[in-house]
Amino acid sequence: MNRLAKETSPYLLQHSHNPVDWYPWGEEALQKAKAEDKPILVSIGYAACHWCHVMERESFEDAETARIMNELFINIKIDREERPDLDHIYMDAVQAMTGSGGWPLNVFLTPDKLPFYGGTYFPPVKAFNRPSWKEVLLALSQAFRERREDLETQAENMREHLTQASRFGEKPLDLQLVPKEELFTREQCNTIFSNMMQQGDKVWGGFGNAPKFPGTFIIQYLLRYHHSFNEPQALQQALLSLDKMIRGGIYDQLGGGFARYSTDAKWLAPHFEKMLYDNALLVDVLSEAYQLTGNELYAKTIADTLGFVEREMTDAGGGFYSALDADSEGVEGKFYTWSRAEIEAVLGPDAALFCAFYDVTEEGNWEETNILWITRPAAVFAAENGITEEALERSLAISREKLMAERSKRIRPGLDDKIILGWNALMIHACCRAYAALGVDKYREMGVSAMNFCLKNLQQIDKQSFFHTFKAGVAKYPAFLDDYAWLVRALIALQEVTGDAEWLEKARELTEYVIANFSDEGDIYFYYTEAGQTDVIVRKKEVYDGATPSGNAVMAANLIYLSIVYDKKQWSERGIAMLAGQSQMAVRYSTSFGVWAGLLLELVKGIKEIAVVGNDYKSRMQDTNRHYIPFKVILGATTDKPGIPLLEQRERPGETLIYVCEHYHCIKPVNYIEEIINLK
Repeated sequence: MNRLAKETSPYLLQHSHNPVDWYPWGEEALQKAKAEDKPILVSIGYAACHWCHVMERESFEDAETARIMNELFINIKIDREERPDLDHIYMDAVQAMTGSGGWPLNVFLTPDKLPFYGGTYFPPVKAFNRPSWKEVLLALSQAFRERREDLETQAENMREHLTQASRFGEKPLDLQLVPKEELFTREQCNTIFSNMMQQGDKVWGGFGNAPKFPGTFIIQYLLRYHHSFNEPQALQQALLSLDKMIRGGIYDQLGGGFARYSTDAKWLAPHFEKMLYDNALLVDVLSEAYQLTGNELYAKTIADTLGFVEREMTDAGGGFYSALDADSEGVEGKFYTWSRAEIEAVLGPDAALFCAFYDVTEEGNWEETNILWITRPAAVFAAENGITEEALERSLAISREKLMAERSKRIRPGLDDKIILGWNALMIHACCRAYAALGVDKYREMGVSAMNFCLKNLQQIDKQSFFHTFKAGVAKYPAFLDDYAWLVRALIALQEVTGDAEWLEKARELTEYVIANFSDEGDIYFYYTEAGQTDVIVRKKEVYDGATPSGNAVMAANLIYLSIVYDKKQWSERGIAMLAGQSQMAVRYSTSFGVWAGLLLELVKGIKEIAVVGNDYKSRMQDTNRHYIPFKVILGATTDKPGIPLLEQRERPGETLIYVCEHYHCIKPVNYIEEIINLK
């Protein structure tokens, strides 16, 4: 057992039996590197990462390889989900050095933590045009001894490059010179739409080529663009993408929930790990698609996905776990795939229909086994087979239940049961959106329960600040910008679906904390790490979306929302300044700046301010939430609330009234939202 045995991260614990003398990131390892004047090897991955497991098996479990590593380097293992700040810095460095990145990320540092070489997966013997891992270790150790000065100069240059990359926003635009309606225009929205459509796969949905990721921010923009400007092509591409994913192998046809991404363009063969954040973001966008279309397929997919989250990803206290591995018994996808013989043994005479519908063949549809996926919509398949759609669905539902029971006997993929604040916030937001769209009380309860878990277990005692991660009763690491930004957004969403004002108050407090502790020198953008954190070589500012939404983009939206609630003009101006600095990027690189693009569209269309006041305000808020009104602030109270402009002078005895306003100017109040049409 090495030092990782004392850690709580499932990923680090997976490496606790390696013969490599791994350290967790911390003072002990960093001081040892200085004391012994050795280079540091930092190896970064995560529990659900397939190639991380491969490299461990091939190299880190090998005694001779471990001997070389232990002799020549101070070896540090990092869970990228615990320390995304370090992952971002060293990933940027490796991408700058090599032009590509990924996990496992293996990066070599000077004793001062500065990167001088790196890469991703290295094979145990020379292959795939890559040197072997042992060759890399020996060559770098020799270079460190013989060309130390060159390496240190190179490493200092890399630090300067990383610092320069975060210099934007230090000289803010003078927004007084340009009216808001000229800053953000319909033409920009049209160009973003056009750029997204150029990336769109018109046959299989999604954006770009294989490997294909869900692209939820792009889909969301297209739904909102269609709603705003009545553009059927936008709706068509958004729904095609959702429909193909729902019918694909990326979606677990038996148990619900989505895998990380598809390795092919048709969504058949996923990389089988299931991440909490992907499922949250897909529930978000499916909820909007349901509000817009009323298509019951989306309601069912939301129900099955949240059912999966509740069943397999929820802690007894209400928090949400991080991920399920792709592998079980060392084989990728083994838990989820089937041979035809297995299905026939379970289903008997019903197997033929099931196999035809889910494309299960004798020879297999993927690597000599079968991934369940739907090649033809149920209505088409039923007509081709001379049965009613209802009869087909009844038969398939019974079969799915039997196979699910059989699957539950298998050895399960590993569960990463650490609880990450930001990812929980994303799922809380999704639960709120699902409740708003469908009115299922359980979804709202899941969100409230998880938020209470986070407030109880991840908030630092006697402070406003939070920890990033929680496992085995221990909360660790100061929370990052993403954690706070997504948490504020989730608190806003909770007020919208519960009508309880204390959630908004908490959102306001946390926003003030973020402004005080994360602001950059220009007081425009926010750093990823809190002021005073000493173990990073630079403070980075992140503005583009990765698999999760940009913390800066979400904070800009939060500031604009809360500025309306609390009449804080400076927050609105800051949010607008943040967007102004990124609007050109959002137009030019729409698929990487989807959240900024959505905010730009929101400001072009204008935000509806909805106030509901009276004894029945909670049920009227719920009625309002069912409608697709994507750009809104909605508040409710029994009586007038001084200090909240939208809730001042609204009360009328014996009535519950809905006010729809813009810039606090309201049209005539109504009793029911249905009395007002065209709330685009």
